[in-house]
This record gives sequence, structure tokens and C-alpha cells, in this order.
Amino acid sequence: MEKYMVFVYGTLRKYQRNHYLLSGASCIASQCWTVGKLIDSENGYPYLVPSSSGRVNGELYQVDQLQLKELDTLEGYNGTNHNNYYVRTKQDIYTDKECYEAFVYILPNEKVKPNLKEIKNGDWSVNQLLKQKQSLFYFAYGSCMDAERFKSAGVNHYFQKVIGRGILDNFHLRFTRKAHDGGRADIVEEAGSVEGKVYEIPKEALSYLYRREGVNAGCYRPAVIDITVNGRQFTNILTFVVVDKEEETAPPNHYIEEILRGGSDCLSADYMVKLRKQLKEYFNIKI
Repeated sequence: MEKYMVFVYGTLRKYQRNHYLLSGASCIASQCWTVGKLIDSENGYPYLVPSSSGRVNGELYQVDQLQLKELDTLEGYNGTNHNNYYVRTKQDIYTDKECYEAFVYILPNEKVKPNLKEIKNGDWSVNQLLKQKQSLFYFAYGSCMDAERFKSAGVNHYFQKVIGRGILDNFHLRFTRKAHDGGRADIVEEAGSVEGKVYEIPKEALSYLYRREGVNAGCYRPAVIDITVNGRQFTNILTFVVVDKEEETAPPNHYIEEILRGGSDCLSADYMVKLRKQLKEYFNIKI
């Protein structure tokens, strides 16, 4: 049976109400994006509208013909030259490793009602998570595992509840963010696993994390992931990933110290050994 690539960005995403329509479909990428703007319809779902500058984050699936027809029905798409609600078109979808061409359901600009708000950072799952939770779980895998900067910023009280060591599968730790003094940590979707520290934080902590991660400047973006903590699956966990990934750059010594100090009381001994080996092999940094 013929297969089709489809990019989903709203209620078809994982843990959203229409995701059941993708049951059995192959997930090609859980963190990917395409060009456009994400608009809140105010009816419990978003619109992707054409734009040459914005980014919309979502997930990429491979579906069969029957599933594609079910998606068409959901989105009010009846075929070319028909009266459609959404238009099904093909766009480039950018994953951490490759670019794919996939179907995307978009709403033409002329159908968008005036005064509707654009969803910040173009991520419906993050938008929904932050609406529903008074407190939330946060996965730190870099320098945010270290409490020293929390203390110096006067926000340490937000990060007192440590749930434990989180394991993020199918991702790898990379240093793809180039700062003035060297690389910064990122998670890249590829074979491997990343360990980090899982906090339960109040929503009041988000303003600090957004500033620290440079969200408004386009350095990192908030993302939703699944992790395992002590054998238990945790879903809809907040983390931050690099927006524009570059070739890896050696991190500075003070940043490495923060990661190792922060992870020393939580991460596994095997992972700490692997991290030191990675720093030595990639950047010739001996610790």
C-alpha cells in the first residue's frame, strides 16, 4: 500500500485529541518544523497559515492511503478544485538531520478571521501544556542541572523539587549553539539517549527560564518531550532545544564544569563517563 508523509501541528499531535487517527503510523520525527505561522482559532485548534518568515513546530508521520483519507475528512479537504476548508499542500519539513517533502494542511490567509492571535514559538503542544498546568515537569540536560546560577539569580526556590534522573531516548547530546565563548548544549533527534535532571517547577519559573534560554531572541525554543524516570514514563515534559542548529562547537570550561557539577548528584556513572569521552573525542577536552 502506498505511503504518504504528513506533517501535523495541532490536534493530531501526540497526546492531543485527534492523535488516534495516526494510530499505527510511523513517526519519522517528533521535533521538526515547517515555514508558516500558527494562529489560535479560539475554537480549540490552531491554523497554519502561509508565511515566508515564521516557523511552525510539529511532528512528521508516514501514513497509508486510508489514514490520509481520514485526515482529509477531519480537515475538510475534498480534493483539488473542490470547496475545501483546509488546503492540503506539500511543503519542506525540516528535521534535525534531513529535509522531507510532506503534506501539510494549511488555511488560506483570506479565510483567517481578523484579530486572532499568533501562537508564540509556533508550538501547539507547548501552548496547551502551559494553559493546563499550574506546575509542570522540566527536563534540564545542560547547565540548568547546576544550582549555582539559580542561586545567583535569586530563583533557587523555584528549582527545589527534583524528581530524579530523566532518560530521553532517541536523542543525542550535542553542542550546536554557538555562543561568544563556545558551544552550548542541545538535544538532537538521532539514535542514542540523553540523561538529565527532572524538576517540578511552578509556572512562575518560566519567565526566568525563557530569559536564560534566550527564547525571545530565537536562541532556544520550548519543546515537549517524553522521558523515563526510575522506570516510569513521564509525558508532556517541558525542555528547551536550539532553534538554529550549527556545527558543533567546543564548550568553554566553565560551562562544562556547570554540567558536570549539576549532573554529579543525579546522572548515572555510565552516562558521566560517556559524556567525558564525548568531550575528549569531539573536542579534545580532557577532564
